[in-house]
Amino acid sequence: QLVESGGGLVQDGGSLKLSCKAPRMITSEYNSKIINWYRQAPGNQREWVASITRGGDRNYADTVKGRFTISRDNARKTVYLQMGSLKPDDTGTYYCNFNSGGIDYWGQGTQVTVSS
Repeated sequence: QLVESGGGLVQDGGSLKLSCKAPRMITSEYNSKIINWYRQAPGNQREWVASITRGGDRNYADTVKGRFTISRDNARKTVYLQMGSLKPDDTGTYYCNFNSGGIDYWGQGTQVTVSS
């Protein structure tokens, strides 16, 4: 349902832009969903990073507020996560997610590594 991309290796203070696409979803269905970004570092629980509603309302975890920006292009069925001022603590696998009918749907994740 969801396909993430854009991860990679970046130095401390660098930037990356992640994408989350839903190629097989009906556009109207995708556009009705709140889309979330989560991340998981090795040995840690998956944590919520940011969310965007169909109308473009955004929310962020305190750890990324002011550094990350979530956006969506409904015509392309794509949600982006622009990450700036990256820190080693931002290292992890980043997943996008939505909930439908009480079921969580996840992509396969994209790896982000921030070197110090």
